[in-house]
Amino acid sequence: FVGFFLPKRPFVDIWLITLLSPIVFMLCCLPNLPASEVPSKAKVVWEKFSSQTNFERDTYFYGTFPENFTWGVSSSAYQVEGGWDADGKGPSIWDNFSHVPGNIKNGDTGDIACDSYNKVEEDVYLLRALGVKNYRFSLSWSRIFPSGRNNSINSHGIDYYNRLIDGLVANNITPIVTLYHWDLPQALQDIGGWESSALIDLFDSFADFCFQTFGDRVKFWITFNEPQVIAWAGYGAGTLPPNVNDPGSAPYRVAHILLKAHARVYHTYDDKYRASQGGVIALCPNIDWVEPKTPSDPRDIEAADRYLQFLVGWFTHPIFKNGDYPEVMKWKVGNRSELQNLPSSRLPVFTAEERDYIRGTADVFCFNSYTSKIVTHSTTRSWPSSAITEYGNPPIYIIENGVGIKTKSDVDDNTRIFYYKTYIDEALKAYKLDGVNLRGYNAWSFMDSFEWLNGYDPRFGLHQVDFDNPNRPRTPKRSAVYYAEIIRNNGIPLPKEDEFLYGEFPKNFWWSVATAAYQVRKPRWTLKVYVDRLSIWDQFSHTPLKISNDDTGDVACDSYHKIEADVEMLKSLKVSHYRFSISWSRVLPDGTTRYINEMGLNYYERLIDALLAANIMPQVTLYHWDLPLALQNVGGWENDTIVQRFKEYAELLFQRLGDKVKFWITFNEPYNTAYSPYVVGHNLIKAHAEAWHLYNETYRAKQGGLISITINSDWAEPRNPYNQEDIDAARQYVQVQRHAVTALPAAPGFVRGGTPSLGAGDAQNPGQLPEFTESEKQRIKGTYDYFGLNHYTTVLTYKINYPAVTDRSWLNSGSIWLKVTPFGFRKLLRWIKEEYNNPPIYVTENGVSERGDLDFNDTWRMHYYRSYVNEALKAVVLDGVDLRGYTAWTLMDNFEWAVGFDEKFGFYHVNFTDPELRRHPKASARYYAQIINCNGFPDPATGPHPCLELEPEGKPCSRNPACVCISL
Repeated sequence: FVGFFLPKRPFVDIWLITLLSPIVFMLCCLPNLPASEVPSKAKVVWEKFSSQTNFERDTYFYGTFPENFTWGVSSSAYQVEGGWDADGKGPSIWDNFSHVPGNIKNGDTGDIACDSYNKVEEDVYLLRALGVKNYRFSLSWSRIFPSGRNNSINSHGIDYYNRLIDGLVANNITPIVTLYHWDLPQALQDIGGWESSALIDLFDSFADFCFQTFGDRVKFWITFNEPQVIAWAGYGAGTLPPNVNDPGSAPYRVAHILLKAHARVYHTYDDKYRASQGGVIALCPNIDWVEPKTPSDPRDIEAADRYLQFLVGWFTHPIFKNGDYPEVMKWKVGNRSELQNLPSSRLPVFTAEERDYIRGTADVFCFNSYTSKIVTHSTTRSWPSSAITEYGNPPIYIIENGVGIKTKSDVDDNTRIFYYKTYIDEALKAYKLDGVNLRGYNAWSFMDSFEWLNGYDPRFGLHQVDFDNPNRPRTPKRSAVYYAEIIRNNGIPLPKEDEFLYGEFPKNFWWSVATAAYQVRKPRWTLKVYVDRLSIWDQFSHTPLKISNDDTGDVACDSYHKIEADVEMLKSLKVSHYRFSISWSRVLPDGTTRYINEMGLNYYERLIDALLAANIMPQVTLYHWDLPLALQNVGGWENDTIVQRFKEYAELLFQRLGDKVKFWITFNEPYNTAYSPYVVGHNLIKAHAEAWHLYNETYRAKQGGLISITINSDWAEPRNPYNQEDIDAARQYVQVQRHAVTALPAAPGFVRGGTPSLGAGDAQNPGQLPEFTESEKQRIKGTYDYFGLNHYTTVLTYKINYPAVTDRSWLNSGSIWLKVTPFGFRKLLRWIKEEYNNPPIYVTENGVSERGDLDFNDTWRMHYYRSYVNEALKAVVLDGVDLRGYTAWTLMDNFEWAVGFDEKFGFYHVNFTDPELRRHPKASARYYAQIINCNGFPDPATGPHPCLELEPEGKPCSRNPACVCISL
């Protein structure tokens, strides 16, 4: 309750991202309500945004603001000026407070701060370099009136502000001037401060002088910054100067005086200066958005509603609504006062004349915002909120928005960039999607500065200030470069390379969908009876706590018994190919050819025949992670005899299935198989080469197929594209996934038949990496017919051997590792073209997961495929990539390894609680079929295309409860 009134919420939790869109929507887009309605129509906002899907909420929005939108940065006098006693300036309450040992963290003071008092020209230069349209700063009352009264005018202080204002105007930067940003002259505190009604006249006298002196150039005035903080933190909790600890009464008395002082100054400007100066004037509260923990719970709604009204409505209701406090405040405080046997309410009462005088005393709506909170009825205590009502859709200016980072130096401030990237996007949504009359946005802050009780620890600045250097040099941070780009673009326009491309893939392009043996087609085996037929995944999934929810693949989707149903789904998708894997232990239970399980082979023969009958070509993976347990018991991939075992297994499949299978994959994602140790990757590479040579020398001439390996690869971008260390880390990340030995790389087969040069980390451990003999290198070299690629997402890298990170603005998925980043797909395909001399590429997996409640209208997945397939089209059409085929992951929801059935990648939902394991199509199934039917994306400008019309197939499930739901 004290915390949300502390200045800047000292270290804003960067994960508590507020949505600016709900705040500004709240201010202007609700029905006009009487002030007494409780709970208010703030619940309309909560209902609007809580009913959004995650996809609607999180999708990044591109666009620009109106032409006259004003971009700026903000600061305040005590935080940046320094010169606390220079040239006749009088002391303020913050000067005296910071000089008391123990009051400020690390003993910091604002005596010098950023020394802006002596650096006007430098600061104006930096503002001009940013490209801002305005600069919001505050006037130090005691620098202009050292005693707080107009009988002590300090010409040096006036000269300082004149030089600053003139410098801004000369550079076409609009000054936004705050008259009071917490630094009351000590002389006025000595007569009672804001508890004294005498300050109404004294503040008006100061403001009048400022209008007269600076108003010919200043056209935007703010009376008070965050008046709630002045009243509560200064006079209630007593955490800030003047440290009055009287939470029961003083904040209400102070707020009463602040509102009357604000109104007086507004009328002074309106009566004496507006006609000649033509400016605007308002006050600037802080608004942290709140959400009810449970939007459907009336108690949580009312609690969040009260919270907002005590925080925001306290000052905005009198000015923007009816000249009076919110009814819930009057009732709540009055009721508590009565229970305390007080003669009157602790909340003062405005007269009718005062209400008329206060109402409407703001030309625009300004506010500061940093974070958001979740509110429940059990946590609001006695400081809640009330009715949020329409304020007539006033022009809105966001005056402060930013993030503090506790660090000594943060020139490479990636976190701050993420913050602005997401918050400004929410402001854009508010303007574009919600119709908010948003006129301006100011970042907090222009530079690192004195952050009140926390001194110089948290850094909010776009420019770093070296406070250890007497000259206080400023250094632009990377966020300054980013913000300057936002300003230059007037928002976040869609990058040219991200524009959608209409067109078709080559006529012979392959369209496919994938599964894997263990994930979909396990029969109902038990460990005891079929121990000799188990794979390592059978054993692993039966080990307690290894798989989410203790799921296993024992039944999975039971594709072993559902060939007909699966083929019908494939036909409905209109795929030309189907990628699946062979279970090694189903065909060779002990991993060797000593015993061949004919029933297992017969299953695959029946599946392949059914596919061919449906004109669907099989793409067969020999090994998709499910090693026979019998081979693992003798060392698995660490035992070099497995190379021969794999060759024998491959030969059996070539012999029995090769006349019908024309596309073979030796290993799926060997990086995940061989992650450690290096010897595993060494053996995988040799096993792949032996299988390739076997097919090439013995079976290719007769069977005419293709054989290669498929790797998984994320794309990697440097977190800071201007930092060489980050660039090197991205390059290494890409290289490791493609051709480090642990990844069974592309390089040995595609380039030179040897292992790549080691990165810096590996070089520290020589001897771990096995060496190929010269003859082995020659045997490995060129063992590919195509480049097989699984791809899902993109990461950001920084420093070599550091974990990769992601951009918070990227759309999430049901998998923590998978961010929706279609741009990386095209870049990766182009990189493969350039790195490996444009080999034929087949994308063998690409898809997205979802978690939580099932939604057959899986917009998220349709968006993913639309975006990623379009990036593949750009790679073909614009970049000349030799992409031959695309495979979606996956046909149906299945067993997703360590996460069990929690993550759903499928076009078809499988009801795992249904003994029949029925399949039900999602909307994405029809969408993918449409892409295939059109062989890409027909241009809507040419009119409706016949390929967009898909005929329904199958029988309605309502008429046949035993059928598989394949109707689209």
